[in-house]
Amino acid sequence: MQRIQCPTSTSKTKLIITDPKSESSRRQIPIPDCMMNFLLKFKGKEDEYLLTGTDKPIEPRAMQYRFRTILKNAKLPSVHFHALRHIFASNCIKLGFDVKALSELLGHSSVEITLNRYVHSSFEQKREYMKRVQMIF
Repeated sequence: MQRIQCPTSTSKTKLIITDPKSESSRRQIPIPDCMMNFLLKFKGKEDEYLLTGTDKPIEPRAMQYRFRTILKNAKLPSVHFHALRHIFASNCIKLGFDVKALSELLGHSSVEITLNRYVHSSFEQKREYMKRVQMIF
């Protein structure tokens, strides 16, 4: 789903929903029990969107505004909603996910995309690796 410019229309932009970019973007994602229990509280009709409870999706700009408001109220730094994907990927690596499984969860066509765009090493992790090297000497 994205908002695109429509210079020839009466409105400047329009919301469109298209197929995913690649076949690897179509995927099943297992949901942890703790999250499933939370999501079931919002279960509606099968043809309704989770965030709106209607047959219409949430406006992307409204989603970004709500996210920004939540961050501000929590006194957290302002980041784009998409940054959550980067944080998720980095945290999954910290938790020991193998990169192939993470790549599939993210819907990437290759592991290289995951490694180059979403996985960021931390100084603490580098320090831990160097401690391991010390053990062999």
